[in-house]
Amino acid sequence: MMKSLASLALFAAGATSQIIESSSFGTGKTISPNRDHTIPGWTVGGEGHQPNLLSDKVILTPPYPGNTRGSLWAQSPVVQSEWTAEFQFRASGPERAGGILQLWYTKDGQARIGTSSIYTVGPFDGFALVVDTHGGRGGSVRGFLNDGTTDYKSHNSPDTLAFGHCDYSYRNLGRPSVFKIKHTNSILEVTIDDQPCFSTNKVALPAGNTFGITAATPENPDSFEVFKFILESATTQGSPQGKLPPIVNQPNQAPPQAQAQPQVPPAAPASEGTMAGLAAQFVDLSGRLQLTNKATNTILQDMKNQASKADARHAELLQMLITKEQYNALDNRLAHMEQLMTTILRDLGDRDYSSRFNQLHDTLRSSHLSLSENLQGHLLNVITASTPRMGFFLFLVIAFQVLLVISYVIYKRRRANMPKKFL
Repeated sequence: MMKSLASLALFAAGATSQIIESSSFGTGKTISPNRDHTIPGWTVGGEGHQPNLLSDKVILTPPYPGNTRGSLWAQSPVVQSEWTAEFQFRASGPERAGGILQLWYTKDGQARIGTSSIYTVGPFDGFALVVDTHGGRGGSVRGFLNDGTTDYKSHNSPDTLAFGHCDYSYRNLGRPSVFKIKHTNSILEVTIDDQPCFSTNKVALPAGNTFGITAATPENPDSFEVFKFILESATTQGSPQGKLPPIVNQPNQAPPQAQAQPQVPPAAPASEGTMAGLAAQFVDLSGRLQLTNKATNTILQDMKNQASKADARHAELLQMLITKEQYNALDNRLAHMEQLMTTILRDLGDRDYSSRFNQLHDTLRSSHLSLSENLQGHLLNVITASTPRMGFFLFLVIAFQVLLVISYVIYKRRRANMPKKFL
């Protein structure tokens, strides 16, 4: 009888939920079954780098360098109106590192959002779950809604648009964090590690949207690793606790802890579980080593480029410097000039030039006196020689008057001797 009831319960559970393969990944042993660095049904993109696809995870943002973005977008929209999504990720980095991770359920997400964050996105249409260090409390999980009319990028304070949130320290946990989002006709609920974060019964998301995951890092980055995303269809189930309030936030909640593992039966099952855990840890360690090697190679390449630039600069400086022969010639010329200056100073110091200066002064004074006397006499002679004589001038005046008198007399005589005419 008990076995029959258990079978009926399992059958009922299987009838109420079913994995939607077109919008899921990480359900098998490897993310990419064909090992072609692609995820079936998903588009991988990035800015500043290309997300690294390993066997069991996708590294959206690497630990080096910073200022990178990564994105995963489902290619098929969700036709179900009620669903449950399970999202596993891990964030690791140095003490003061930062970054932001978003889980989107939006219309035309890849075209409208791409690799944007909640602070750089335009007027999207749908739901966004944001994980970052907002508020300085070690970690925060917030929910945002938009109907396509609000431009978050140009909004004065996008943080005030969150409709639900809870505190969660997600960085450097050493294990994946498990987020679950449940959406039905009666509730939108978010849980972290099986602990409630926030929920509301006043949000209804339409079918036809697509899921996406984006991450962005600053100069000092966090590494965001995504392990799986599983989407299941769901049907509305009655809540034994009654109707939930509109918004349930737990801002003062301590970071959710993973539930205690059930006791493992003895013998073979325990050994198999231990081996599976060791294998998973080995795969994770291998992925971390690959990532570290890639980052190390990048650093070495940068150092090589810097060394090449330094060598080129050194060669340029050497070309600008003078040669040894030019330096010796310049040194010899300077020594010769110094010797000449020393000789001149010695001569000036040993000889007395006062008598010569007095003699030169007397010579200049006598030359000045003689020049003044000669110049004065010469100017007087020139003026006297150039002055006209008065006797000659008077002679010319008298001669002109005599000439006039003679001319008048001759004129009178000719007129008197002319024949007279009578009328």
